[in-house]
Parts: sequence; structure tokens; C-alpha cells
Amino acid sequence: MSKSMTNSPVSIYERRESNARSYCRSIPATFIEGRGSIMTDADGNEYIDFLAGCSSLNYGHNDPDMKAALVEHITNDGLAHGLDFHTDVKGRFLTAFETHILKPRNMDHKVMFTGPTGANAVEAAMKIARKATGRTNIIAFTNGFHGVTMGALAATGNGYHRGGAAAELSGVTRMPYDMFMGDGTDTADYLEAMLNDSSSGMDAPAAIMLETVQGEGGLNAARRAWIERVAKLAKEHGALLIIDDIQAGCGRTGTFFSFERMDIQPDVIALAKSISGYGLPMAMTLVRPEHDVFGPAEHNGTFRGNTHAFVTARVAIEKFWSDDSFAKELVEKSATLSDALQEIADMVPGARLKGRGLMQGVDVGSGELADRICAQAFQNGLVIETSGSEDQVVKVLAPLTTPDDLFGKGLSIMVDSARDVIANTQIAAE
Repeated sequence: MSKSMTNSPVSIYERRESNARSYCRSIPATFIEGRGSIMTDADGNEYIDFLAGCSSLNYGHNDPDMKAALVEHITNDGLAHGLDFHTDVKGRFLTAFETHILKPRNMDHKVMFTGPTGANAVEAAMKIARKATGRTNIIAFTNGFHGVTMGALAATGNGYHRGGAAAELSGVTRMPYDMFMGDGTDTADYLEAMLNDSSSGMDAPAAIMLETVQGEGGLNAARRAWIERVAKLAKEHGALLIIDDIQAGCGRTGTFFSFERMDIQPDVIALAKSISGYGLPMAMTLVRPEHDVFGPAEHNGTFRGNTHAFVTARVAIEKFWSDDSFAKELVEKSATLSDALQEIADMVPGARLKGRGLMQGVDVGSGELADRICAQAFQNGLVIETSGSEDQVVKVLAPLTTPDDLFGKGLSIMVDSARDVIANTQIAAE
């Protein structure tokens, strides 16, 4: 490829793409190919992908089995768009999802296909709760991120994103997430007191909505006991429990759902990102039958039936979740990740590990430092990003399928980049 061709996209992006663009600002390469956990740019440079489409590519780029099934569907003139018609591929996906995901976990949830974004799945979940209970208030938590459409944004804590609404956001009561007030305070006590006191000023909730691990909020991982207590409070007070598993689900925390090792049964679950398996747009809202209250098309969307995504999603379920072998592989990989992150934490006074499973990072206490570490890693061939209220967490979202040797190489780049940045920072300070 000629140099002029390589450079030309940059100018068109700067000339024509909206200022709302984000990831490309810190990762300015022009990518042309993705295979497994490797991305290749227009100049032939290869990068190890530790972002995975912000957990939309849990099974890596262009999984060969998903690709083969999709190519076969397309070449056989399979439907490209099906609204919410019955189709062969939707039926096969639902059968696989029922057989390998719902039934083994004793879940009776109905599957609602929403618009193809996580935010739309959250919007549907909030609407279901309000219609099912006749109440309007949704309890959400500090540092939660549920999307940037108006309903989901009302439940999102991030001030920067909330500012993008340029309008009043209402219908949500914010409560402190687990450990938000430090080790000495159980914030579930505060939630319980607010719910029990008729003069607390909190309207009876339609739902309590949370992420078990707050992805964009800084990889805050709630304790099992706290989540179970919140679930109990929801039930006691007639509120639905909504789990937003959009980023933490599909194996990211080590099991298909992030709450599987907890004694809870969510009323509503929002899924998106890696549910298609291939990075194709797809989102679902799972709802217990007694709360399946929408009438026909009461929540709809032209693209609520992504036929191509059904093809790859079915393969992902059958390939990775037909037994527990894949989940077992993730346990060892999670430990390897923790060890590498601890190396960085040991370099920075006060730094600490965050998250769980393969949704982990290290809080280095400064957004500037975290940004510099990620920028250096990119220069060294690793795509990685930050999260947190001040972008202070170096966040690893590598594809779950990353081979061990490549995973180790990426972790070494991350650790070495952190070491170089920290050393240079100390030299500059002296």
C-alpha cells in the first residue's frame, strides 16, 4: 500500500468525522485486518488486542467457525434482514441458547430481541420494570454505566456522559455501590435504611439495576454478599432486580453470566456486546415470564432481528458453552492476568487491582499515568485502554480465546510499558 493511501484516511476522518469519535484519538492507527487476538494496520504493523471491541469480541476477531457459518449463510442467500419474523437461524440460536445456557442454569427467562445496542436492552429492561410494577423510580448505583440514550443515561453515573444529554435526566435514584464509601461502610445498610423509612424521600422502586462488575466505572467488583443482599431487598420491596451483563457477561468474568456463583435469580438481564460472538450488532433482554408484559411491538426496532448475528451467536454458544471446558480454561488465564497486574501495582504506591475474571485492571491513582502507560503500550504493539471516573484504571479486556503464549506476550508489553513510563516519570520528578 502506498504512503499516500496510508495517510489519506487520517485527513478524511479529521475533515468529516464528528468530534464524538473517541477510541481513535488515543489509538490512531488505521486497522485493516483482525485475526484472533491480532490486529493489523495499513502499514503492516501488528498489535495484540487487549480491548476486544470493549468486550464485544470475547472470542477474538474472525473466529473461523463463525466465519464459515456466516459465509455459508450469505452465499446461500440466507435472509440478511428479517424484522422479528420467524427464521431458521433465529430458531437455531434460540434452541442453542435454551439448551446450553438457560436450561443448565434453571432459568425460565423469555428472550426479547431489542435494538442492536446494549443501551437499547437497558431501555427495554427499565420499561419492563416500570410497566410490570406500575412504579417509575429505578435505583441505580454510583459509577454505573448503562448507556447514553436518555433512559439508560439517567441510570449512568458518569458526569461527562450525563452532560451530553443537555436535558434533565430523571426517574432514577442513585445509591452508593459496594465499597463506594470505604471498607468500613456496608452501603447495603444505607440502601436498606432508605427503603424502610417512609420519610426517606425515596419513591418505591420499580427496579434495582446494577452491574456485578462496573466496566466503565473502573472495574469495581461488588462482593457476592452485597449483591445477594441487594437482590433480597429488591424482592422484599416489590422491585425487579435488573442485572446489566452487557460488558461482564458472555464469559468475561469466568462464567457465561457474571452472577452465576451467586444466590440470586435476576428478574431481567441485559445482554449485548459479545452475545453475537463475532462483533455483529445484537442485544437481548431476558425477562422472567411473569414480567413479560409488553404487547406486540410495544418496544420495537427495525433491527431487532439481526439475522447474520443469529448465525454467529449460535456457533459461539455451541462451540464455547456446550460444556464447562471453556470456563475452566478461563480460571487459569485469570490468575495469570492478576499476577501481571500485581507487578504494575507493586510499582505504584497505593495502586490496587480491580475487577475479576478476565475483566481486570490496575488502578494507578492517576488518569494521566494510566493514559501514558496505555499510550506507551500502543507504541510497543498493544491495544489497551483505561476506565474509571478519572480514567485511572489500566483495563485489560483481552479476547478470552487469546493463546497462552500471545497472552503472556501482551502482558509483558503492558508491564514493561508501565515500568518505562514510571521510571521516566520518576526521573522527570528528580
